Amino acid sequence: MTTSTPQAAPRRVLAALSGLLLGMFVSMIASTVVSTSLPVIIHDLEGDQSAFTWVVTATLLTTAISTPIWGKLADLVNRKVLYQVALVIFVLATAAAGFAQDPGTLIAFRAVQGLGAGGLAALSQVLMADIISPRERGRYMGLFGAVMAVATVGGPLLGGVITDAFGWRWNFFVSLPIAIAALIMVQRTLPHSTRSEKKVRIDYLGIVLLSAAVSLLLIWVTSAGSSFDWWGVETILMVGGAIVAAILFVVVEFRSAEPLVPLTLFRDRTFTLSVIASIATGIAMFGASVFLGQYMQMARGATPTEAGLMTIPMIAGLLLASVGVGALITRFGHWKPYLIVGSILLTAGAVLLSTIHYDTDFFLVSVYMFLLGAGVGMTMQNLVLAVQNTAKPSEIGVASSGVTFFRSLGGTVGVSVMGAALATRVTDLFTDSRERIGAVLAGMGAEGQTWAEQLQSGTLPQVSTMPESLRVIVEDIYAQGISSAFLIAVPFAVISIIAVLFLPHTSLSRMTTAERRHASEADLATVSVPEGMDAVTATGSVRVVEDAPHRTMDDRD
Repeated sequence: MTTSTPQAAPRRVLAALSGLLLGMFVSMIASTVVSTSLPVIIHDLEGDQSAFTWVVTATLLTTAISTPIWGKLADLVNRKVLYQVALVIFVLATAAAGFAQDPGTLIAFRAVQGLGAGGLAALSQVLMADIISPRERGRYMGLFGAVMAVATVGGPLLGGVITDAFGWRWNFFVSLPIAIAALIMVQRTLPHSTRSEKKVRIDYLGIVLLSAAVSLLLIWVTSAGSSFDWWGVETILMVGGAIVAAILFVVVEFRSAEPLVPLTLFRDRTFTLSVIASIATGIAMFGASVFLGQYMQMARGATPTEAGLMTIPMIAGLLLASVGVGALITRFGHWKPYLIVGSILLTAGAVLLSTIHYDTDFFLVSVYMFLLGAGVGMTMQNLVLAVQNTAKPSEIGVASSGVTFFRSLGGTVGVSVMGAALATRVTDLFTDSRERIGAVLAGMGAEGQTWAEQLQSGTLPQVSTMPESLRVIVEDIYAQGISSAFLIAVPFAVISIIAVLFLPHTSLSRMTTAERRHASEADLATVSVPEGMDAVTATGSVRVVEDAPHRTMDDRD
């Protein structure tokens, strides 16, 4: 076999990753392009704060539920085809959402969008593990962090400009040409993965029970206190149903031949602690992306374009931390110190953001956002890296998607709880400020009646268009509501610090998933077939076996 030059291998790896990077960019841009225009969308569709929260949580819910399903399929069928299917589902649902005429339709299409997003999130990690070893993965994870940062910065900016210039519906169509390019790139550059010889078995009962448990919990969180009382028949039915479904799910997973989430994974301390830490990361990441954009528009009177610009400090923190830490992990091989620092920064950012008001110095708000972004950048991808480093090659799909699943689940529940707390707090503050608002409206004459009707309708108001005297009151109310929502993320962030501290620091492997799989097969042949000894001892290293049928990108000419 002709030996590859050191320069050639990275070029081949980058070529194989190009399709994944573009696919990730599509999924990110399609989501973030809507973030700054969401208050305008909900206002135009005559939705309330609950609709605002469900437009976000519907996507997160189906993403969380579908992630372990995609991960399980990744261990059983062709991963490249699965990735392309997920990309098509995601983009078609995104485009369909652009035709929504009411909040319910928008929420439905966003739910379908989440099905594709779950596949993109789970499969990109698994496919990357196929071609890059954990030790080298830090360098390339920095590229994923950079793409994420560019999409997260560019998306809100692009969405704000499109909304102000052409209307918010075009935000859902802008990703179509990029998606077509991503499909072509994936087909041309991504190598085919080895199909498992196992018979494909899908744990359908597990899917139903998991979906029921999570859905009932989220519906209860977002509806209790508004549609029905916190303590009542509805609460007993929903919470009781969620608990029963969760217990049955655990029983089914223990009995299933191909469980959706193998509970044996929790015997591994690295997996269990990474899952706990990922929940806090999900709450911080999704909560910040949803409520910071709302804070800029509802509490500081910014337009969608201005709101996109104002969230740049958080993305800068995420970009610098993700790329910088990824390079340091590849160079020195140590990952735990960065996770500890990242979890501390994440906690500090959440605590500080829970103190913001409508007139807080924007420099301080920028510092708080930067700290939160840096914390997310240091923890998000590296928790997956730690799990992939210790997971069995045959379980790399379910292990990777397991961490992603609980991160998405944490984000889903977190956004739901934060949204419910925000809605309740805002309602209470409007009630407390009724006399003050009434006095201001009375002084406006006929215009005051118009604003009174809008505030009483329950529809999210357009704060930037309000008269100064009324706008200050509404901005103060929403600022207090959003800051109280961030306070909910703090205890989870503290728990993440504890979980990271107890993570065992295992050295990063220099073998890819494919190499580890064939190495384990060689070890099995050595034990079970005496003749296999010759094949193993003659090489000394699986990486340089000349006739190995499954060589990685670094081994091919």
